[in-house]
Parts: sequence; C-alpha cells; structure tokens
Amino acid sequence: MAKKTKRSEAATDGADANVGNGVAPTEEFELKLEVDPSSLDALLATALLNSATATDRVQDSVYFDTPGEAVRKAGFSLRVRTIGDRRIQTIKAESAAAAGLFVRSEWERDVDRAHPVLDDTPLPGAIDEAQLQQLAPVFHVNVLRKTVLLERDGASIEAVLDRGEIVAGDRSDRVLEIELERKQGDPAAMFDVAREIDRIAPLRLGVLTKSERGYALGSASPDKPVKASALALQPGTTTAAAFQAIVGACLRQFRLNEAILARTGNAGALHQARVALRRLRSALSTFKQVVRDDDYDRIRTELRWIAGELGRARNLDVLLDRVPGKAAAAPLRAAHGTAYAAVHAALASARLRGLMLDLSEWAAIGAWMSDSATAETRDRPVEAFAADALRKHRRRLKRLGRKLDRIGDEKRHAARIEAKKLRYATEFFAGLFPGKKSTRRYRRFAKALEALQTHLGDLNDLATAPMVLADLGLLGTPTAAALEPDLSRRAPLLAKAVKAHDRLIDRKRFWT
Repeated sequence: MAKKTKRSEAATDGADANVGNGVAPTEEFELKLEVDPSSLDALLATALLNSATATDRVQDSVYFDTPGEAVRKAGFSLRVRTIGDRRIQTIKAESAAAAGLFVRSEWERDVDRAHPVLDDTPLPGAIDEAQLQQLAPVFHVNVLRKTVLLERDGASIEAVLDRGEIVAGDRSDRVLEIELERKQGDPAAMFDVAREIDRIAPLRLGVLTKSERGYALGSASPDKPVKASALALQPGTTTAAAFQAIVGACLRQFRLNEAILARTGNAGALHQARVALRRLRSALSTFKQVVRDDDYDRIRTELRWIAGELGRARNLDVLLDRVPGKAAAAPLRAAHGTAYAAVHAALASARLRGLMLDLSEWAAIGAWMSDSATAETRDRPVEAFAADALRKHRRRLKRLGRKLDRIGDEKRHAARIEAKKLRYATEFFAGLFPGKKSTRRYRRFAKALEALQTHLGDLNDLATAPMVLADLGLLGTPTAAALEPDLSRRAPLLAKAVKAHDRLIDRKRFWT
C-alpha cells in the first residue's frame, strides 16, 4: 500500500488547513500531473471540476532564499502565501518525486507579515544565522486554484487545478497542473481519477515542484539534456523503498528529457531519455525477485516498446555523426526524419501516458508491495540485498566474459548487457557503502567497469553496423560504403576488452 499522509484531516492548500502555530512537521503526499494547455477549456467545462464542492481562490506565493541559495542547498523551500487577508508560511523538505509521487515533510504556520518568521522552524539549525539574515524574495508563484473533493468507490480524493505563472525577475514560466491527494480510502482511487482526467485532458507525470521550477528560471540552459543524478540511498532504507526511489529517479530523468525532446527535438535529450529507460529496465531486472507480480512483465514489455522507438532514432543520430559528405548522408537524413516523427508520435500517445501512470502506481502500491512471500526481503534494510545483487551481476559478467576474444558476437553482446546492469547497480547502491576504503574501491571498480563497457560498445558497433544499414535498405549504396566499419580495429579491441575484463574481475569489491 502507499504511504499514508500524517495530515489526513488537513487540506493541501493552506486556506483550509488547521495549521495553527505548532512546530511539528506534517507530511504531504500528492500525485502531481501536468495538463496539456490545448485541453484546458475541455477540462474546465467538465462536470468533474464543477461539482458543488468546487472552490476557486487566488493565491500569491513568495519564495525566499539567500543570495547564495542557502535554503535550497540545505534541502528546503520557504514561502509565504497570501490568500485574501491571510498569510501562511510554509517550509518544505524538498525531495525528488518518487515514481511521480511527492512525499514531503512540511512546517506551516500563520504569520502576520510578508517576511518569514523562523522561530520554531528547522531552518535556524540547518543554515548559518548570518545567512538567514539575508533572506529575500527570489520568485513569485501566482495562481488561480480550483479545489474539488471527489468521491470514488468509498475513497475521497482532493483534486487541485492550478493556473497561473512563476515569475523570477524578467523570466516567467506557465503553471498548469493538477495535484491529487487521497484523503481517505483506497489509494488506487487517486490513480483512477488521474486516468479519468486524462481521457478529458491529456496528463503527464509532474516531477518538478513549483519551487524547483522557480529556481530553474535562473538557469542559463533550460533545454540542456539532463543526465542521471547521483542517487543518495541511505543505509537502513528498506529494499522496497530503495526500489521506489530508484524508479522515481529514473522516471524523473526520463520526464525531464522527454519534455526537452518534445519541445526542441534535441538529440542529446533523446539519448538521455533512452539512458533513463535503460536504467529503469535494469532496476526491474536487479529487483526482479522482490517486485515480480502479475503486472511486472506487462510493465517491462511497455518499457521495451518506448525504448525501441527512441533506439531507432538514436542509431540514426550516431550514423549521421559518422557519415562524411552531404550526398552520402541524404538517405540517412530521410530515415532520420521518419524516425523522429515516430518518436514524437510515441511521446504524444495515450499509450505512453498510460504507461507512466501505470508504472507510477505499480511502483507505489502494486501487488508486489503486499506479497507475503517477499515481505521479509522487501522490509529489511537494502544493504544486504544490494550486496547480494552486486555479487550476482559480477558473477554473471565473470562467466559471460570468459574468453571474450574467442566467443561469438551474440555471446559478447550478452556480456555487454550484463556489464551495463552491473554498472547501473553500482551507481544505484554506491551510497550504501560509505567509508574511505569502500569509496576508494568503488572508484577503481567503476573505472574498470567503464573501460570494459567502452571496448564492448565499440565491438558491438562493428558487429551491428551492417545490420542497421540492412534495416534501412542501404546495403550496397554509397552511404553504406562511406560507413563501412574498419574491421582492422577488431583484433586490438578484442585484446583491450579481454584485458579490461580481467582487470575488473581483479578489482576488490566495494560492497564487502
């Protein structure tokens, strides 16, 4: 089951919450969804948001920080929200969305002025007092908030539609999103409501808070592809929670790059979206013994579908970078345009939106979360699971990598895939094994693994180039001749791969 909010009687907007002036944090649990602007009129016209419980309020929120962004760097956001004659101060412990869901501690209180009041809040203990004296507004969020309480099969779901903008200096960003919060009943109802709304107005998982979007307005490169960020799993985290955090991190990377790709067609964003999917599929493989239920194979099949759509376009990006001359590139450019059109169609499809919602729900409250057969593993600290998973991946790679220079391309490809799984697992679990010795061993292990992947990747390119050209119908053409792989590189690459594999296997394990 999904985590229950500790503030089941409180509303998500400060206007209706019994915030008082207490110091104890509460917990916010919400599903954030982005609305397609072209569907707003249809959404506003539906009975879904026009029930007797619907209310509309104008909200003006001012976010505060220091010149060096000490509040953000300490892991918090700080705002003062004005609703009518009332001012409500909110401090939130910022955290990335876990599979599209936000679960955040927050501290709320009424204040009688526009500037923050920091008594009885966590900030004085987290930030130097001299820095706190420099607090000033950094951006505003102005929205018209429509709130409606929906009843579904005995469950109560609060739906909040925000329309407005985030303003930082001379920059702004439109706000058009829905937040769903389960007030009581089966948490699956929250996702059912999301699907119901999606049939009226296409929705996408939201992975950024308004605070993150406000800070992002100061970025000089808003369309820069987003690489995977370090995952800070803490020792003692349960295996189930670790899996959910990993899925959330992968979904976040995918969604951020998906948005850039849909907006700009950026090849780097396509590559990083594909990397996110590879990491996600690898995580499902690594955690298979814990999370495999009746939905597992269907989720994997759908992830393979969208990865394949991106993969075809990525192959053409790589080929175009290599082909010399405009004449030889012409057939590739035609195929490239077709492949990117297919990518954009897939990104805009109901199939992908459904997959994102299904994956988010499954990761949060899927049947695997209540399987008695895996309860012990699921609920124990993840360190033991991680060490066991890393041992298994390493053992498989050791076996598959024997005599790399003598086995066929297919078996060598299997070793390459296992090397990727081991690499992603090391990145997922590295933070669980702190200490100077483990950190030193991790760096050496990761470096050796990266070298092996590089050589296996180069060998795979030599082996698959003819197949890619055949799929494009280009064999025997000047384009194929221009892309003819240099097979003289094969023997040296095989020697390097063998050496890199042996060096990796000799590296001491950082997880012991």
